[in-house]
Amino acid sequence: MGPEYRRCVLAGSNPVLSHTNQLRAFVPAFALAAAVLAAVTDPSSPADLVLAALPVVAFAAWTYVPAIPLWAVALVVVAAVVPAQRSGGLEPLLFEASLLGFVAGLWAPSQAVAVALGLLALAAPIGAILIQDPAEIAVGIWLLGIAFPWMIGRAAARQRQLVEQLDASRRELAQQALLDERRRIARDVHDLVGHGLAAVMLQITSARHVLRRDPAAAEEALHSAEEVGRRSMRELRGTVALLRSDATGVAPPLPSATEIPGLVAEARAGGLLVELHKRGDLAQITPSVGVALYRIAQEALANAARHAPQARTVLELEVALERASLIAETTGPVATGTTFGPDRPRYGLIGMRERASTIGGDFAAGPTSRGWLVRCTVPLEPGDATATRDGQPP
Repeated sequence: MGPEYRRCVLAGSNPVLSHTNQLRAFVPAFALAAAVLAAVTDPSSPADLVLAALPVVAFAAWTYVPAIPLWAVALVVVAAVVPAQRSGGLEPLLFEASLLGFVAGLWAPSQAVAVALGLLALAAPIGAILIQDPAEIAVGIWLLGIAFPWMIGRAAARQRQLVEQLDASRRELAQQALLDERRRIARDVHDLVGHGLAAVMLQITSARHVLRRDPAAAEEALHSAEEVGRRSMRELRGTVALLRSDATGVAPPLPSATEIPGLVAEARAGGLLVELHKRGDLAQITPSVGVALYRIAQEALANAARHAPQARTVLELEVALERASLIAETTGPVATGTTFGPDRPRYGLIGMRERASTIGGDFAAGPTSRGWLVRCTVPLEPGDATATRDGQPP
């Protein structure tokens, strides 16, 4: 989502609503034009001129005083237009009823109110022929001249409603996109920083245990910790650079399911008792599914190293029947001081569950009688098309 689109959506720009509000300011001018036309073409008594002026005043008051209800304006307009037709003069004043039909269609607060006010406007020419003797008004033409503007107003009101709904949907989608982006960044940062630190701490702990009796092994463990730290820093820099850049380019390489054996080898080199059992062809797993499985396996091993470094972990990876499954079972003692309270955020579990659900998979994790079990089953092809950013899967 580009910055210009985000700024436009969140700012709430709406040209249709703006034009509707601007059009309202011209209503008194149209009313005045109709009153002047009636007064010029059909000279009347001073009382009739007052009646001609009343709709102009009503429309002006409604335009500039929002608290005035539209039904009050309609009553004033009809009450002024109909008596003005008693002598057969001021027929152009019925244009005020046409204007009322348009205003009622466009600005009525509901469909029922719009229909009621439209019928009231249609009553103006009917009332005029009832008080004229003889009747000199073409009622059919005036009824059409009122009904047609009312329909135009209703069509414009409907368009305005659709624009408001579209604008609300765009805002909701923009907010959802921002939240999804934040969750993805949180998962990536957790994977890069959390897993890297867990591996480094495991190596440092191993070095501390053998520092006095086997300096060579301690040096090797510290060297491994240094390599893991450097690799994590490179990955973190690449992710930060990608997030801060709006330019499109070649995205950094992403891990895949075929790299899970290397991940297990690194954990084993760091002192974790872990075995890998593979069944099926890992190359069948698509890249988006592969990176999700890699991150889930990475988190499972990091949790094992963090919470049960002396336990034994068995990682099973199987590809069969158009689905891939990953099971990580840790059996053994939990490290002293490890907390599993309900108030613990458990961001790693949240991230694993989100990655699995994003591609249409199933995920479950929890304690067992002997330790901890992570189980994930995903389709070889993503089951839920998810938007990516610069080629990165979620």
